[in-house]
This record gives sequence, C-alpha cells and structure tokens, in this order.
Amino acid sequence: MATSSTSRSPDGDRPRGLAALRSQIDAIDRDLVGLMNRRAEVAREIGHLKQSTGQQTYDPAREELVLGRVTASNAGPLSDDCLKAVWRELISGSRAIEQHLRVAHLGPAWTYSHLAALHRFGNSVDFVPVASISAAFEEVNAGHSHFGVVPLENSTDGRIADTLDNLSRLPVKICAEVPLRIHHNLLAACDRSAIREVYSRPQALSQCRNWLARHLPAARLVEVTSTAVAAETAAKTPHAAAIASRQAGVHYGLDVLAENIEDVAGNTTRFAVIGHADAGRTGRDKTALMFEIEHKPGGLADALAIPKRQKLNLTWIESFPLAGEERGYVFFVELEGHRADLRVRRAIASLEKRCKRVVILGSYALATPVG
Repeated sequence: MATSSTSRSPDGDRPRGLAALRSQIDAIDRDLVGLMNRRAEVAREIGHLKQSTGQQTYDPAREELVLGRVTASNAGPLSDDCLKAVWRELISGSRAIEQHLRVAHLGPAWTYSHLAALHRFGNSVDFVPVASISAAFEEVNAGHSHFGVVPLENSTDGRIADTLDNLSRLPVKICAEVPLRIHHNLLAACDRSAIREVYSRPQALSQCRNWLARHLPAARLVEVTSTAVAAETAAKTPHAAAIASRQAGVHYGLDVLAENIEDVAGNTTRFAVIGHADAGRTGRDKTALMFEIEHKPGGLADALAIPKRQKLNLTWIESFPLAGEERGYVFFVELEGHRADLRVRRAIASLEKRCKRVVILGSYALATPVG
C-alpha cells in the first residue's frame, strides 16, 4: 500500500504539508529556547545562593538526581541516552554562567579519559589535558584545576595502579564516578591489507590482543602514551593503524576499518572524578575507603567482617603494597551507602578502632554506564 508524505492536522480534517510541519517545529524551537534560558536563569540564582554560603557550584549528586528524573519522565520517542546528552549540555552551560570549571584529564583530547570527562561535565568547561595520572592528581591537589578525571579500574585488566598510588598519598576526594563503555576501533588512512604497524596504549593493545592475532598477525604492535597519540601517529605514518575511539578517528581524519574489536564484550573502564569535597547524599550512593591493618593472621578478615555486620554490601576491594621496606598493604574498599548514613558511620567507627589507619576517600552517587 502506498503511504502519504503528509500527516494529518490535530483535528484530523486535512493533511498537513512539509511547510506546515516545519513551521510547527520552528515554533516549538522558539519555545524550547525560551524555556532553556528560563531554566538557566533559575540555575544562576541557585549559583548565587551557593556562593553566598560558600558551597560548590558543581554538585554531582544533584546532577545525577536531575538526570534520573529526566529519564523517569521520558515517554519517548527520544531515547534516555539522547535526553541525558541534551540535559548534560544544558546543565554544563548553565553552570558555566557562574563558574568556568577547569577539569584535568589524561590527554590529549579524544582519549577515553577525555570522553569520560565530557560525559560527566559537558563541553562548557576548560579541559586540561595532562601527560599522566599523577599529573592529574597534582593539578587538583595544587588547586590549579577544580576537578580531575582518572581511570580507577577496567573490567578486563583490573585496577589502575597509578590511581591507587596517588589516592594513597594525596588528600583528594572521589566525588563522582563515570563508568564508560570502552569500544576500541581499528583506525587507519589505508586498507587493512596495507597495515604494517598498530599503535595504541598498552592497555588497549592488551584488550584487543586476540582480535589482532587473528586479523593482523604480521603487524608490529607499538605502545604509545595514549589512544589519541596513536590516532595522530597513524594519520602521519604510512602503513600504520591505531586502536582508539571513533571520535579520535574523526578528529584525525582516519577511517574506521573495524569497530568494537575489544576481545571482551561489555569492556568498561570506571573513572573517578577527584576533587576536594564529597558529593551530597542521593539515596543511591557508594563510599570508598582506604585502610591499613596490623600485619597479623586474620587481620583482613576481621576488618572485612565489619561491613557485613552492618549489612553493607562491598562493591570493590583492592590491595596495594605499602611504599618502602616495611612489608604490608593498604586496602581499598567501596561499599554501598553514603558516609552520612548511620550504618556507614558505624562501620567506619569500628574500622577506626581495629585498623592502624582509615581514610574516607569520598562518597558519591551510583552512576550507570555511558558511551
């Protein structure tokens, strides 16, 4: 059956033409612009109130609640991810009216760390690309950047040792998390048959090693400092390819020869947003702790029994060796609940009695994977 290129008017009497539909969209756009600016004005008033009481402009817990309410009221046809992206930029632009945030991340632009920062902060911030995870911590610790975005753990390769090392040494807080789905792509300016070298970060090469062994067994694998550097190198080097994000390929003018080449489906890197303050309570929160125990039999088991007694679920645990000649470890744990919750406060108090040292690394809202 043939279909008509026109649609019916609301009263069902006459079909509407293309010009009429476009006119309706123009009117809706004008309304949207007015509403978005009204929202920004209210956000500016909130910013003034926060500044007068010494509160931070950036409130990740509140932003998580806003995004949750947006998706809860979504009846389609737009997807939840689409609406989140729109509101993320709306929030980012509104925040920038009062304060232009500086956000440090492992650079250069279009690395996965940069993409995680974009998902969390939107485009209306000053991104500060740095050469290492330690440099991102130092930027925040010294007050040169308001926040930093650093990888915490990967679902394939596990913990990020540099991040744990810096968390154990510097007085910064985890105030938000960004679980980013990692989709590796083979990017090049030549055909796959012409590829002689593949550039990427060691972690990316490792996460794609089986695919590379099957499809490019003769190619030389070259480690570089970031996936974005890999893409830039591939754009300049004959017979070279990179493993990087699709966005990096667009930026450097490379073709996507193969997409989603990671060996493990669901490959996700969880990034931590670091700053100087905890996030507020949302009711769906987690708290990260670091503790050091006496080096004796049963010490760790006794410490881990404390959250169990308070009926607190552990969502993450890592051990990290102490620096220096002294044998021992510090332990990183994450448990469900905010540090202001009664059961969490009780657990922390019990840990402080049993452990040599307890550091609250921060409380933050549970985030859903993006990307």
